[in-house]
Amino acid sequence: HVQLVESGGGSVQAGGSLSLSCTAPENIYSRMWMGWFRQVPGKERERVACIFPAVGATNYPNPTKGRFTISRDNAKNTVTLQMNSLEPADTAMYYCAAGRGCLPSIVDYWGQGTQVTVS
Repeated sequence: HVQLVESGGGSVQAGGSLSLSCTAPENIYSRMWMGWFRQVPGKERERVACIFPAVGATNYPNPTKGRFTISRDNAKNTVTLQMNSLEPADTAMYYCAAGRGCLPSIVDYWGQGTQVTVS
Protein backbone atom coordinates (compact mmCIF):
# COMPACT_ATOMS: atom_id res chain seq x y z
CA HIS A 1 0.00 0.00 0.00
CA VAL A 2 1.62 3.24 -1.19
CA GLN A 3 1.09 6.16 1.14
CA LEU A 4 1.44 9.78 0.11
CA VAL A 5 1.71 11.87 3.26
CA GLU A 6 0.20 15.33 2.94
CA SER A 7 0.52 18.34 5.21
CA GLY A 8 -0.56 21.94 5.10
CA GLY A 9 -3.77 23.50 3.94
CA GLY A 10 -6.34 25.28 6.08
CA SER A 11 -8.21 28.56 5.83
CA VAL A 12 -7.02 31.93 4.59
CA GLN A 13 -8.48 35.20 3.40
CA ALA A 14 -8.46 36.14 -0.26
CA GLY A 15 -5.07 37.39 -1.34
CA GLY A 16 -3.29 35.28 1.23
CA SER A 17 -0.93 32.34 0.89
CA LEU A 18 -0.80 28.70 1.91
CA SER A 19 1.55 25.83 1.25
CA LEU A 20 0.96 22.12 0.89
CA SER A 21 3.59 19.40 1.13
CA CYS A 22 3.55 15.78 0.10
CA THR A 23 6.08 13.07 0.91
CA ALA A 24 6.25 9.88 -1.09
CA PRO A 25 8.18 6.63 -0.82
CA GLU A 26 11.51 6.91 -2.62
CA ASN A 27 10.68 4.36 -5.31
CA ILE A 28 7.62 6.40 -6.25
CA TYR A 29 9.17 9.84 -5.93
CA SER A 30 12.18 9.02 -8.07
CA ARG A 31 10.34 7.67 -11.11
CA MET A 32 6.91 9.29 -11.27
CA TRP A 33 5.30 12.64 -11.80
CA MET A 34 4.20 14.16 -8.51
CA GLY A 35 1.54 16.78 -8.25
CA TRP A 36 -1.54 18.32 -6.77
CA PHE A 37 -5.11 18.13 -7.95
CA ARG A 38 -8.21 19.67 -6.45
CA GLN A 39 -11.88 18.92 -6.38
CA VAL A 40 -15.06 20.61 -5.27
CA PRO A 41 -18.34 18.73 -4.76
CA GLY A 42 -20.11 18.09 -8.02
CA LYS A 43 -17.12 18.82 -10.21
CA GLU A 44 -14.35 16.73 -11.69
CA ARG A 45 -10.93 16.59 -10.12
CA GLU A 46 -8.64 19.09 -11.83
CA ARG A 47 -4.91 19.54 -12.14
CA VAL A 48 -3.27 22.26 -10.03
CA ALA A 49 0.45 21.72 -10.60
CA CYS A 50 2.82 18.86 -11.32
CA ILE A 51 6.53 18.20 -11.20
CA PHE A 52 8.80 15.41 -12.37
CA PRO A 53 11.25 15.33 -9.48
CA ALA A 54 13.99 13.50 -11.34
CA VAL A 55 14.62 16.50 -13.60
CA GLY A 56 12.53 19.27 -12.08
CA ALA A 57 10.17 19.72 -15.02
CA THR A 58 6.92 21.40 -14.02
CA ASN A 59 3.43 21.73 -15.45
CA TYR A 60 0.73 24.24 -14.56
CA PRO A 61 -2.75 24.82 -15.95
CA ASN A 62 -3.77 28.39 -16.75
CA PRO A 63 -5.84 29.00 -13.57
CA THR A 64 -2.82 28.52 -11.31
CA LYS A 65 0.04 29.62 -13.52
CA GLY A 66 1.83 32.60 -12.01
CA ARG A 67 0.17 32.21 -8.61
CA PHE A 68 1.16 28.68 -7.60
CA THR A 69 4.65 27.21 -7.55
CA ILE A 70 5.53 23.57 -7.14
CA SER A 71 8.99 22.59 -5.99
CA ARG A 72 10.77 19.51 -4.78
CA ASP A 73 13.24 18.47 -2.11
CA ASN A 74 14.94 15.34 -3.36
CA ALA A 75 16.65 14.70 -0.04
CA LYS A 76 13.24 14.38 1.63
CA ASN A 77 11.22 12.88 -1.25
CA THR A 78 8.88 15.82 -0.79
CA VAL A 79 7.11 18.16 -3.15
CA THR A 80 5.70 21.47 -1.97
CA LEU A 81 2.98 23.60 -3.50
CA GLN A 82 3.23 27.27 -2.62
CA MET A 83 -0.06 29.04 -3.28
CA ASN A 84 -0.08 32.83 -3.43
CA SER A 85 -2.77 35.38 -4.25
CA LEU A 86 -5.42 32.89 -3.28
CA GLU A 87 -8.97 33.45 -4.47
CA PRO A 88 -12.29 32.07 -3.21
CA ALA A 89 -12.38 30.00 -6.43
CA ASP A 90 -9.33 28.11 -5.13
CA THR A 91 -11.42 26.65 -2.31
CA ALA A 92 -11.38 22.86 -2.71
CA MET A 93 -10.10 19.59 -1.38
CA TYR A 94 -6.52 19.27 -2.57
CA TYR A 95 -5.02 15.86 -3.28
CA CYS A 96 -1.42 14.88 -3.66
CA ALA A 97 -0.86 12.49 -6.54
CA ALA A 98 1.81 10.35 -8.13
CA GLY A 99 1.56 8.84 -11.57
CA ARG A 100 2.72 8.42 -15.12
CA GLY A 101 1.70 11.94 -16.04
CA CYS A 102 -0.23 15.01 -15.02
CA LEU A 103 -3.79 13.95 -15.77
CA PRO A 104 -6.24 12.40 -13.30
CA SER A 105 -6.72 9.40 -15.60
CA ILE A 106 -3.07 8.38 -15.32
CA VAL A 107 -2.53 9.03 -11.63
CA ASP A 108 -1.58 5.80 -9.89
CA TYR A 109 -1.58 6.95 -6.27
CA TRP A 110 -3.62 9.52 -4.37
CA GLY A 111 -3.19 11.15 -0.98
CA GLN A 112 -6.07 11.39 1.45
CA GLY A 113 -6.76 15.05 0.67
CA THR A 114 -6.45 18.28 2.59
CA GLN A 115 -8.97 21.11 2.63
CA VAL A 116 -8.10 24.61 1.43
CA THR A 117 -10.67 27.31 2.14
CA VAL A 118 -10.33 30.88 0.87
CA SER A 119 -12.84 33.44 2.10
